[in-house]
Amino acid sequence: MLGMSDALLCGCGKMLALEVTNVYENGDTNFHYEYCEDLKDGRGYTAGIAGFCSGTGDAWQMVQAYHKLTGGKDDMSQFDTEMARLAKLSDSGKDASSVSGLPNYCAVWKKLGNSDPKFKQAQDQIRDQMYFTPAMDQAKILGLKTTIAQAQLYDTALEHGAGDDADGLISLIKRTNAKVTSDVSGTSGSTLTINGHKIDEIAWLNLFLDVRTADLEHPLESGNQGGNYWAQTTYRVKSYQYIIKQKQYNWGTSVNILDNDGKPMTVKCSTSPVNTKRKRANKPCKKGNKTKGTKPKDSSSNDSSPDGPSSKKSKHSKSGKGHKTMSVDDSGN
Repeated sequence: MLGMSDALLCGCGKMLALEVTNVYENGDTNFHYEYCEDLKDGRGYTAGIAGFCSGTGDAWQMVQAYHKLTGGKDDMSQFDTEMARLAKLSDSGKDASSVSGLPNYCAVWKKLGNSDPKFKQAQDQIRDQMYFTPAMDQAKILGLKTTIAQAQLYDTALEHGAGDDADGLISLIKRTNAKVTSDVSGTSGSTLTINGHKIDEIAWLNLFLDVRTADLEHPLESGNQGGNYWAQTTYRVKSYQYIIKQKQYNWGTSVNILDNDGKPMTVKCSTSPVNTKRKRANKPCKKGNKTKGTKPKDSSSNDSSPDGPSSKKSKHSKSGKGHKTMSVDDSGN
């Protein structure tokens, strides 16, 4: 099912979804391509706009995408042998947290993240490939129509992973669908068919948010249980519940959310490019297109919140990183 999405979220819809998640991740709406840090969370260096980790394999995928754009020889090439080794360890379920074989990794990453458009393009590409597009694939399978529901699946994919691991997006969708045992009406203007029942899309989303909250508070995978980090990120769900209460189901050029301290803020659609073709975010959707840790705020970044950046930032660990995308049918199986 990978790549079936035809850009359900695009233009300002996609940009707002990305920026809202940036708030939860960074405390601001900016895209921190330059970010790099060892969070000591067992995943090596965490870097870039989607928390690409040297110890889980997605950083290696991002670097390979960058190599394709540069022709194969660039400043990240010096790390290829070690990154490939770490990715292989991760794929086999072995510890790949060591950063001892990656001297000056963050210094190089930060330099490229601040200066090289191709490095930023590669990050956009792999973020979409690993998290955004799989989330939109699941949204299409479910029949989601509202901006808020589609954006919530992306935010979940980025934090939990897009796969079918116990804490992954697909597993959460299955658990949500299992709770649909009767018809539920609503006012969203969109009705889903789950387990043979008709359920309003926002009613389904409320169930999904409850399931996600339970998973954040009590992750099933041992790798996501350490430090109680996930339980500290339930503000992401509370923010979406606030958006629902405001009846902001479909977003235009802005959306009102709660920041990570629970304070209302407005996220406005940026005109920065967000995809591999570098189109402006407010360009209309094209029908039929197919696409395949705690981040400290940079002191030079501009904050879009009138009250300043949120002080609380996400330190997440993704479930199912690098796993192939699978589908959930309307029965939840």
